[in-house]
Amino acid sequence: MPGPLHGLRVLEMAGIGPGPFCCMMLADLGAEVLRIDRPEGPPGGHPADVPGRGRRSLALDLKKPAAVGAVLRLVERADVLVEGFRPGVMERLGLGPEACHARNPRLVYGRMTGWGQEGPLAQAAGHDITYIALTGALWSMGRAGQRPVPPLNLVGDFGGGGMLLAYGIMAALFEANRSGRGQVVDAAMTDGSATLMGAFFGQLAQGRWKNARESNMLDGACPYYDTYECADGRYVAVGALEPQFFVLLLKGLGLDAARFADRTDPARWPAIKAEFAAIFRQKPRDHWAAVFDGTDACVAPVLDLEEAPRHPHNAARGTFFMRGGGAQPAPSPRFSRTPAPEPRPATTRGADGAAALVDWGFSPVEAAALLDDR
Repeated sequence: MPGPLHGLRVLEMAGIGPGPFCCMMLADLGAEVLRIDRPEGPPGGHPADVPGRGRRSLALDLKKPAAVGAVLRLVERADVLVEGFRPGVMERLGLGPEACHARNPRLVYGRMTGWGQEGPLAQAAGHDITYIALTGALWSMGRAGQRPVPPLNLVGDFGGGGMLLAYGIMAALFEANRSGRGQVVDAAMTDGSATLMGAFFGQLAQGRWKNARESNMLDGACPYYDTYECADGRYVAVGALEPQFFVLLLKGLGLDAARFADRTDPARWPAIKAEFAAIFRQKPRDHWAAVFDGTDACVAPVLDLEEAPRHPHNAARGTFFMRGGGAQPAPSPRFSRTPAPEPRPATTRGADGAAALVDWGFSPVEAAALLDDR
């Protein structure tokens, strides 16, 4: 059975980072995604290319009028267009929102940038770390007295970028079903990472969050919401925030709960953390995983990238599948009536051009002529 987005047609202007991640999410759930690639460059198509999976590829030189005209014809049959260039690039190519909406007024035009379509930095270069630096997100991550720690590129590129754009696209499609009109979705990684930080800005304004790293309940200061090194150099994660979970944590550690009645007092946290750390260092990680297995103590082994797919829970749910010599995350979320199938592997650059063009309304002769003129 096809996924819930079966029948949705998406044109993707090839890029890196959050745009491909957004299109992967749409393709994972059944959308037909056609990526417009440049004719030159690496061939791509490695089966382990997770963000590139699930779509077809058409290679066109957009410096040629015939290629631009072909994209505008494809726009006529598309529901969504996704692009991640700096502001103004698509307009200079003749593929900006005005030109596309003239061909297809219902088109949802998704724009993915770091800074947004306007503002003093709109034309500036940047990467995930640059964008989250300006929203308070990067400042908030790391240990006290040490430099901020980049959270991979999860906050800007993927959470505050690609997922934000996918959410915006689906919202715009919902509105278009009522109005019959498409619109531009301006997704900026600065905006998205600020949104992800919303709860912490709210707590700061209420006096419930300190504007300093490792000073709060959720940033590593609290002894029952942190990681601990074990005897074998591996780690466990502890998240026993609620009182009933904290009692189970103490039981597993062999500690008397009566001694920790003041656990919520930040002044006590360093001493409690030191005691917990000394106990956890006495046994290897998997010993502690076994001690807390089946309890609600909210203690889990910190698994590396090779261990995570083998964990019994992940294996039972099919959270990962194997391809290209390694594990890939399966499509998510799950749907009861229209489950998403395993996504197709990433394709090589331009490999699907002729067939895709025919499926999108070109005649075989037109497709061959266009591809011969690349």
